[in-house]
Amino acid sequence: MSKSTDVLRRVLGSLSAEDVAELNRVAVRRVYPADTVVCLEGALEHTFYVIETGLVSVTRRLKDDSEQVLGILRDGQFFGEMGLLDDVPRAATVRTLTESTLIEITDSTFDVIVARNPAVAVTLLRGITRSLRDTDKLAMAELEHKNQQLAQTLDELRNAQAELLAQERLKRDLEIAASVQRSILPAEFPPVPGFEFGVQARPAREVGGDFYDVLTVGDDRFGLVVADVSGKSVQAAIFMAVARALLLRETAERLSPAEIIHRLQRQLLKTSTAEMFVTMFFGMIDTQTRRMDYVRAGHERPILYRAVTRQLEMLDPPGRFVGMLPGLQIEQASVTLHPGDCLVCYSDGVTDAEDESGAFFGLERLMAVIVAHGQEPAQQVADHLLNAVDRFCGNAEQTDDITILVAKVK
Repeated sequence: MSKSTDVLRRVLGSLSAEDVAELNRVAVRRVYPADTVVCLEGALEHTFYVIETGLVSVTRRLKDDSEQVLGILRDGQFFGEMGLLDDVPRAATVRTLTESTLIEITDSTFDVIVARNPAVAVTLLRGITRSLRDTDKLAMAELEHKNQQLAQTLDELRNAQAELLAQERLKRDLEIAASVQRSILPAEFPPVPGFEFGVQARPAREVGGDFYDVLTVGDDRFGLVVADVSGKSVQAAIFMAVARALLLRETAERLSPAEIIHRLQRQLLKTSTAEMFVTMFFGMIDTQTRRMDYVRAGHERPILYRAVTRQLEMLDPPGRFVGMLPGLQIEQASVTLHPGDCLVCYSDGVTDAEDESGAFFGLERLMAVIVAHGQEPAQQVADHLLNAVDRFCGNAEQTDDITILVAKVK
């Protein structure tokens, strides 16, 4: 086992040979002479460092321009982890005390890891989280030690400061997660001959568990997906990112929707130990024949508006959610789309939206809006649906993520 492999496994926990090979392939090993500044306090950098060999000091500049030593790090330790997640200046200066060999992982490298090997990305996130947790414990221990030296009259102030610190940390965590989630969800859809798309998506909190996408698969096919991860926490957002990355990888091959979802199920069970699952509608559309093969893995039933008859069809093949439990059972179905037809996919945050009295928006209201506006362009249909939900809810609090994805045949 190489030195870098041993260090990565000690830092990040159990890694398979494939995971280590992927990290070693994209990470950079660099040797720094003694007394070299690697990270400068106040600089904006996006690199995470693992110490393979050597010693480094971590210092912070005080108000009188003197330096306070925060710690000495050695082989197998790391620093700069927030550079992968946070777009703020460095909080401390790191300088080599001896000649040091560092393994460097940049934010662009981290994006490559997420796209190509989600299992490595999850392991890396767990390692960073473990470090942050340990750092928080040390910081809280130091704060408690200082507070014990204060007089009884400062107790109320100490409690207020501790509460504020917790609130600020939670707020920052949510801001980071929301930024990551915005970067993952598509800002625009790829052009597909003969089709147009519209979307409205609004999480109930800073981050959510819904995701959607239009996936180009070769020159004559594209995929359509709307999914909902259980929960609405930061953990749900991370699980969503992993599930989406795995789905992108599986759609690279010319497989049926049922085969893709079965492979996604197997990968999720291998990758995640979280007690979480995802419901999903996934369709694969042939742009030449306009035939859509699709599966519904425990998700809300999409609604197909037929332009000629102005009638609605519910797409409802049976299927169970993906992840958490083995033995996935889903059935694939197919339908042919015609010019003017409009497919509306949505999450349960639409039908389960409540007004101030506790009544649900429901499926009937959703269908009525589609019938009234199904002839309009895809984005206008999505806009009408979200506006209808907002008018119905009034001042009631949004309690679930809302996602509406509309695909229309030109």
